[in-house]
Amino acid sequence: MKIQSNHASLLIKLSTLNFLLVFSASQDFDFFYFVQQWPGSYCDTKQSCCYPITGKPASNFGIHGLWPNRNNGSYPSDCDSSNPFDASNISDLRSEMQSEWPTLSCPSNDGLTFWSHEWDKHGTCSESVLDQHEYFATTLSLKNQINLLHALESAGIQPNGEKYSLSSIKSAIIGASGLTPWIQCNNDSSGNSQLYQIYLCVDSSASGFIECPVFPYGHCDSSIEFPSF
Repeated sequence: MKIQSNHASLLIKLSTLNFLLVFSASQDFDFFYFVQQWPGSYCDTKQSCCYPITGKPASNFGIHGLWPNRNNGSYPSDCDSSNPFDASNISDLRSEMQSEWPTLSCPSNDGLTFWSHEWDKHGTCSESVLDQHEYFATTLSLKNQINLLHALESAGIQPNGEKYSLSSIKSAIIGASGLTPWIQCNNDSSGNSQLYQIYLCVDSSASGFIECPVFPYGHCDSSIEFPSF
């Protein structure tokens, strides 16, 4: 009887440990980076770009992704190969995604490869709070909450190929959103630094924006171009 009791106790402990390990793995992040990219800067590089098969995207910031991240600066990736991207899960979102989350990679395509990459690498690591449909729907909703282009243009920062101070770009976004952004730059075909991506942070439940606990590594010049598209 004692042996049976000890055996049952051991099974319960092992089961509990297994649950905690799975739960811990599924919760292995502290916040999200919500990343939007400027299409003019994606295309104005030596690599260039290709418009999607639906045509040239609007002259506006497009979604790059919603990326789970940790407070120490590291991040999980490719967390669940058993749950690959399934386009049928987002059939009701396709039109909005083509508009707000367009692909610019070559050769010209319908965006499915881009969205599949975002889900497989980043979305699978947020399964504890967002299923596949919720991951994309939530990201689209975040895009609608803060209009980055309007914030910049309202501060006199136009996508016209002119140079603007990095501090003025940050100030414009802070003034419009109350949030401190992280700005990522790339280089145009002539080697000039230009505004490429803007990072904002979202809490671990993906329910709202927060101040970023940590910023990525990277460097922009003090004055950067904002190219047209």
